[in-house]
Amino acid sequence: MKLDYKKAFTIGFGLFAAQLMWMIYNTYMPIFLQAGGPGFDIQRSASSLGFGLSATMTGLIMSIDNIAAFFIQPIMGPISDRTRSRWGRRMPYIIIFAPIAVVAFILIPLAPQMIPVELNGQIDKLGGQLAFLLGSSLVMLVAMALWRTPLFALMPDLIPSPLRSQANGVINLMAGIGGIIAFVLGGVLYNLYHPLPFWFGGFLTLAAVAVLFWKIKEPKELVQAAEVEGGLQVFKQIRNIPKENARSLILLILTIFFYMVGFNSVETFFSSYAVNTLGVKESSAAFILSASYISFIVFAIPTGILAAKIGRKKTMMFGLVVFAAALIAAFFLPIVPVIVGILVIGGIAWAAININGLPMVLDTSTSEELMGTYSGLYFVAATLAASVGPILNGWIIDLTGQNYNMIFIVCPIFFVFALISLSGVTRGESKQKAT
Repeated sequence: MKLDYKKAFTIGFGLFAAQLMWMIYNTYMPIFLQAGGPGFDIQRSASSLGFGLSATMTGLIMSIDNIAAFFIQPIMGPISDRTRSRWGRRMPYIIIFAPIAVVAFILIPLAPQMIPVELNGQIDKLGGQLAFLLGSSLVMLVAMALWRTPLFALMPDLIPSPLRSQANGVINLMAGIGGIIAFVLGGVLYNLYHPLPFWFGGFLTLAAVAVLFWKIKEPKELVQAAEVEGGLQVFKQIRNIPKENARSLILLILTIFFYMVGFNSVETFFSSYAVNTLGVKESSAAFILSASYISFIVFAIPTGILAAKIGRKKTMMFGLVVFAAALIAAFFLPIVPVIVGILVIGGIAWAAININGLPMVLDTSTSEELMGTYSGLYFVAATLAASVGPILNGWIIDLTGQNYNMIFIVCPIFFVFALISLSGVTRGESKQKAT
């Protein structure tokens, strides 16, 4: 069997769009919330955002949206599994909720324009700006939750089991390109005018979703087979899967939770680390972090091919060990060139980990009609981790006296937990190779 790379790249436009918005949000939202606060030299102006919040409070705010998504994304899998429409099972949710997310996204940095405030102690108006910022953020991320699970379910709908790691490599390559654009071009645009990265990211997202809708046609046999009884039947089928499949599924969910907690700890606070510990500008922080995305892009497809040859589990374990070792080195060597090199290694290792997580979860299923449901289960782990990671790491940073370098200790600890959990998995390889 050979992968249809054109189809895989086209599916990747969806993740490109989601990742582009996500990286812009994760890079600049913590800075907006913390500017003017403890340990931050960035000062607030009348035309910019900055609320002086602590790292703990910032982590909590960065997790609220994920708490909402935790309840939404798993439900969207079964719902889309049983949706029948002229556009397919997944596409209606993508074309409805992606534009809503974009509108809220471009409003996030516009709080000073929407609610002007002079810096003379008008706390009520400053609070209004924060409420506007958080309201726009919440609408954006709830809308994102409503279309992300159907988006991810497109890949297993269109790609057979033995080719899913390679296809996920291609799709994640597209996500990596979205991350590069967010960091590099976003940094340039941020220096010109703070809202520009959000506006540009919103425009590219709409264009990418339009390409996805234009080029991708869902398999008619799956659309016609979609039932309308609701989600209960889905959970009955999950309950009846073989015992060893269920055990591996639970361990995989734990594995994904652990490594995502670690990764989110670094991703959420890296821009703050770069500004405070490395002493670089906000836009330079984005450029530094882009090093990991460049290496991720280069190795996205090769790690998918490697997983097809040696197995997904071995590839993921290799990535976890290498990434953990690199991050521990970063803790002891907070020097810009060293950190860039470590991020390059981390990007390669993250490709080995992240590209194989979703295919392993999908291939513990015994039914090809439940890919939305299993994608939802994947997001249970990922979203819960995205809620826990920032809060936990923000608390540790505050506890250690604003020591942002601690992100490089928290992440390896959770990678070790992930290794322990993954070692017990016996299912999740491609169906062709499963015993």
